[in-house]
Amino acid sequence: MLYSVVATSIMYAIIKYLKDFSVYQIIFFRAIVTLAFTIPFILINKIKILGNNKRILFLRSFLGLISMTFFFQSIKYLDLGISVSVRYTSPIFATIFAIFLLKETIKKMQWVFIIISFIGVVVINLVGLEIDLIGLLYALISAISLGLVFVVTSKIGKTENPLVIVSYFMFSALVFTGLMSIDKWVNPSLLELILLLVSGGLGYTGVLYLTKSFQNSNVNTIAPIKYLEVIFTIIFGIYFFEETYTGYSLLGVFLILIGVILNTLLKKRFKKKLL
Repeated sequence: MLYSVVATSIMYAIIKYLKDFSVYQIIFFRAIVTLAFTIPFILINKIKILGNNKRILFLRSFLGLISMTFFFQSIKYLDLGISVSVRYTSPIFATIFAIFLLKETIKKMQWVFIIISFIGVVVINLVGLEIDLIGLLYALISAISLGLVFVVTSKIGKTENPLVIVSYFMFSALVFTGLMSIDKWVNPSLLELILLLVSGGLGYTGVLYLTKSFQNSNVNTIAPIKYLEVIFTIIFGIYFFEETYTGYSLLGVFLILIGVILNTLLKKRFKKKLL
């Protein structure tokens, strides 16, 4: 999980640095790198590349593309730590969507944690004063769509190989962002090309080790470590981009993380009791 956190945090910092490139071009390069890893593995292991549920796989890809696009866009407007922390409200939205779409039950204490997280968003927005509203809107759209991604992925369950899910997502991203980049294309220098490719590799590494961590340890123990990304991105923002965080903005980040982590732990504990 620590490998995943470090890789993902560095990727966010690189995306922040590559501000002269459109979000579409950045995602385009990430898709190329990811597919270069996943497609050969699928072919070598003779996995059914088209999957079993094409419609729902395309739906998940569409929602994932919305989430990634708006999140990367929010990084251009907001401080790294703020953007990442707001996106981490996605499990909260997933919980709410699951009530209506998957008919899951939610405990009263979970609503308390949900409210705490949203108070954190309000504190960042209304009290922080210097927060860019467009960037905040992008981050929230990313969180909402990612919440739907969680619900759709839960619906898919174990009927699809994870590599097939990732390949659908990245292929859709490759086609869409490739077309969207045509009139926005910026020819990268050698250093920028290396950074674009490295960011794609780091994104793949982050997902790979995230998956491995959940396969090899207890979810309740490992999951909270993921939120160290916020700490790392705040540090990167301060030292590499001269970002400044007010006491109120840090309080908002803290409330978001506390609400999300406690909600996640309570939900896992509730499911464990049911089993």
